[in-house]
Amino acid sequence: MNNLKGIYALWYREFKVFIREKSRLGFSVINPLVWLLVVGGGLGSVVSFDGVNYRTFIYPGILIQSVIFSSIFFGVYIVLDKKIDFMKEVLVAPISRTAMFVGKVVGGSTDALIEIVTLLVIGFILESTGILTGVSINFVSGIVSLGFLLSTTVAMVSLGLIIGSQMESTEGFQLVASFLLFPLFFLSGALFPITNLPSWLSPVVFCNPITYSVDGLRGILIGISKFNIGLDFAVIGTFALITILIGTFAFKSMEV
Repeated sequence: MNNLKGIYALWYREFKVFIREKSRLGFSVINPLVWLLVVGGGLGSVVSFDGVNYRTFIYPGILIQSVIFSSIFFGVYIVLDKKIDFMKEVLVAPISRTAMFVGKVVGGSTDALIEIVTLLVIGFILESTGILTGVSINFVSGIVSLGFLLSTTVAMVSLGLIIGSQMESTEGFQLVASFLLFPLFFLSGALFPITNLPSWLSPVVFCNPITYSVDGLRGILIGISKFNIGLDFAVIGTFALITILIGTFAFKSMEV
C-alpha cells in the first residue's frame, strides 16, 4: 500500500510541475510543427516516397521525434532532485526504490502523453484542412498509434532516468543523453525510407529499436511499412521492458 501511495505521490508531483510550466507544452508542440511544416513543406515540394508527399511521409517520424526528445530529457529532473535534496526526502519515505522508479516513469510518460495527444489532434486538423494529405487519423488508428507512442515513451523515459540516476551534473546528463538521442532519431528512418539502404547503414538502422516504432506508426497512419506491425510492436515493447528492468536496477544502486 505504501508503494502505491508513493507511486501516486511522485506521479502527482511530476504532473503538477508539468501543468505549472505552461510554456513547456507550447514549445514541445511548436518544435515538431516547425519540422513538419517548414522542413516537410520545403522538401515536400520536390521529394516524395512511394507516391507519398515528403511532409506526409515524415509525420510519423516527427511524432516519434517529439516523444523521444521530451522523454529522455525528463531524466534531467533526477539530477536536479538530487541537487536540491528532494531525493533524500523520498528515500526516507517507506517506499522501495522500485516504486520510486515506477512513479517517475508514470509521471514522465503522462507528460509526454499529453504532448502526443495534442500533436495527434493537430495532425487530424491538418489532415481535415488538406494541409497533411494521405494521413489517416481516426479512432482506431489513433488508439493503435497511442500504443506505439506510449511504449516508446516508457522506454525513453526509463532510459533518461537510467542516465539521470548515474549523473551528478546536468551538463554530464545532457552530454550522454545527446550522444544516445541523435543516433536513435536520425538512424530510425524517421526522415528517410529504410528500403534500399547502403549495406553499411542497414545493420545500424535495423538494430535501432526506434526504427520499429517509426515503421509501425508509419504503417498505421499512412499505410507504408517494411515490417509486420506485430513485429514492430513486439520490438518496441521488448525494448521498453528491458529499459524498465535496467532502470529498476539503476535506481537501487543510485547514490544520492
